[in-house]
Amino acid sequence: MARYRGPKQKIARRFREPIFGPSKAVERKAYPPGQHGRSRRSKESEYAVQLKEKQKAKYTYGLLERQFRNLFEKAARKKGITGENLLKFLEARLDNTVFRLGFARTRRQARQLVNHGHIMVNDQVVDIPSYQLRSGDIIAVRPRSRSLEVVRDALGRSRRVYPWLEVDRKAMQGKFLDYPNREDIPENIREQLIVELYSK
Repeated sequence: MARYRGPKQKIARRFREPIFGPSKAVERKAYPPGQHGRSRRSKESEYAVQLKEKQKAKYTYGLLERQFRNLFEKAARKKGITGENLLKFLEARLDNTVFRLGFARTRRQARQLVNHGHIMVNDQVVDIPSYQLRSGDIIAVRPRSRSLEVVRDALGRSRRVYPWLEVDRKAMQGKFLDYPNREDIPENIREQLIVELYSK
């Protein structure tokens, strides 16, 4: 149930990227928050750069430290490139997939839909946002939840299609085809820096 509850625009300004969705604050103030935001030195240590990248990934996907660390260790045990495995596991989370399918406008909203029992996986209600999807899983909005205004509003706005997902907007369901390739993941995260940080 852990998640960040603080001010979103402050975090977006810290990373100078709209990681929580479109942000007017980042456009208006293209410098970090705080009293010394404008005058802060631009030269950062190697550790600071690595830590910043990890924090950005955590805030983007809505995880706190222990959950993120556990997922990293799982990625490190799996064959392949650890950084890419980590991003694949993050993308395979149920809350993230609900967001990618367009059933919610933000990951926070997607997490809430899952928590409140509005989402089904393979015809079973799943209320765990961190649930890891597998190839072929069918994700759908629960029949009695299909009239929800937030879901209809999100589906009306979303038109982006991702190659590792199939979506049927009329039926309000989608399919998780397989883990995505790194080049298909649109998030601006340098995962190698996260691997280097945890390797110290």
